[in-house]
Amino acid sequence: MVGGAVGVAESYGDAASRELAEELGVQGRPRFVLKFLCAGAISPYWLGLHEVVVTEPVRPDPSEIAWYGWLTEPELTEFVRREAFVPDAREAFTRYRALSRTTRSRP
Repeated sequence: MVGGAVGVAESYGDAASRELAEELGVQGRPRFVLKFLCAGAISPYWLGLHEVVVTEPVRPDPSEIAWYGWLTEPELTEFVRREAFVPDAREAFTRYRALSRTTRSRP
């Protein structure tokens, strides 16, 4: 789960593409999944969630990414449950999983 902020005059999609490149070193055009008003630790903000199928090697930036790995959805669910995640990421993942599987992309 890659995250970041949307820049001034930047679209959610452009921000998602930029963060994907900055954090994982891959190019791609993430598909918009959902947007919701997140409570946030300081104040509410809109959170946009995107997904992308990555077909090239991942080159994580160690200054941006603490750990990465390929997990199945059940493994990721357990990982999010037991590891330290910010509440906003947990909420985004919960909402993502709640979507009908027919509306989500398939690799």
